[in-house]
Amino acid sequence: MTQIKFGTSGWRAILCDDFTMNNVRAVSRAVADYLNNEGIADQGVVIGYDARFMGKDFARETVRVMASTGIPSYLCERDTPTPVIAHELLRRKAAGAINFTASHNPYTYNGIKFSPAWGGPALPETTSDIEQRANALQNNTVPVMDLDEAQKKKLYTEIDPLPAYFGTLKQLIDFNAIAGSGLCIAVNPLYGAGRGYLDSILEQAGVSVVTMNAHLDPYFGGEPPEPAEAHIADFIELIKNNKQITLGLATDGDADRFGIVDCDGTYIEPNYILALLFDYMIRRKGLTGDAARSVATSHLIDAVATYHQVKVLETPVGFKFIGEYISAGKILIGGEESAGLTVRGHVPEKDGILACLLVAEMVAVEQKSLKELLADLYARVGSFYTRRINIRLSAELEANLPAKMENPPAEIGGKSITEVIRIDGNKFLFADGSWMLFRKSGTEPVVRLYAEASSDEALQQLIAAGEEFILR
Repeated sequence: MTQIKFGTSGWRAILCDDFTMNNVRAVSRAVADYLNNEGIADQGVVIGYDARFMGKDFARETVRVMASTGIPSYLCERDTPTPVIAHELLRRKAAGAINFTASHNPYTYNGIKFSPAWGGPALPETTSDIEQRANALQNNTVPVMDLDEAQKKKLYTEIDPLPAYFGTLKQLIDFNAIAGSGLCIAVNPLYGAGRGYLDSILEQAGVSVVTMNAHLDPYFGGEPPEPAEAHIADFIELIKNNKQITLGLATDGDADRFGIVDCDGTYIEPNYILALLFDYMIRRKGLTGDAARSVATSHLIDAVATYHQVKVLETPVGFKFIGEYISAGKILIGGEESAGLTVRGHVPEKDGILACLLVAEMVAVEQKSLKELLADLYARVGSFYTRRINIRLSAELEANLPAKMENPPAEIGGKSITEVIRIDGNKFLFADGSWMLFRKSGTEPVVRLYAEASSDEALQQLIAAGEEFILR
């Protein structure tokens, strides 16, 4: 039997293979036992799910498991974005949240994400505890309570978390500026849980909105529900062909990630969006504070911080580490290159809806395209070009990788290594400000190479040197 293993954002597995009702019961009971052990179970659990197959069925089964242990559940009445579930968890001061989502993974996957009372993704010490409990329960029959009985005992309540979440967004975003700018915004929820969120709140504010892929489809149109350039060709084509559209905003399957398309159909990488928003929040919104980014994220954020005389905190990959800083009030904004972002005063969790709205506000206030804004930023802080590739390893190369990383050379591709950072993978910093990061996949013989340089030509050379280092 395959072991249940939590990654950077919960446990994900193939539906009907490892992701089964029995395993869902085991994980749910493990969470219940963990909360009872912590002494906070009576605060209840928020339970949600995204637009995948059987999401509500899995969620209702979790209600039955929780009820059998006396823990009250607040079940979202429809598929719900991850950041909305996090928001409701904090609003209710619940003991935790269980969210059935596989985020941007293909439709064949589902997953369970547990969020503790502080609202961010669970930290490793928490997920390790839940893992051990769940794996010990895999061969056991987990008790459940009938839903009608649970409802009679006030252990089961269905909720609509949308109104309260919209209330918070209206405090964080200048909707009057967006509506007054005359922007026509294209919205693409990729058939996911973000349907009726980003489009609805913009329409309520009086903004002209064009939507696509906004109906329920558990197959996600045949593409992974990831708003990366490779998976949103139809959205880019819509924007190119409709000259009235001035901005394209997309969210992933559970709406915790964002995808941004400029008025001419150009996809803008998340790395650049994070830096643009950091600069905008300080320069135009009059806010102040530090930023946090993962070790794999562009140093363009660092250049913005230097320009505004604030700091950047570097974290391992995984939004839980950024979430901790947000929860403690230590930063203004936190983000990852994989399109995760949140801000001070909001949930310590990725929020693709919020990110999209901040971009809309920025474009509305600045009255410039994203490419123009990026050119302006480069003129002030310098140019940064970033890319990630995957390098597949032979068995021999995979076996030799740890030693190679433990004892790096003094230079790579003719560039002297000035510092090695090992908080997550191996990051080599070079004297000219460029860098490369190697992170080994935990599930396949692949090394992820991240690199950044001051020009596209220099970046290509850096990536070639990184590949040669790994493959030789």
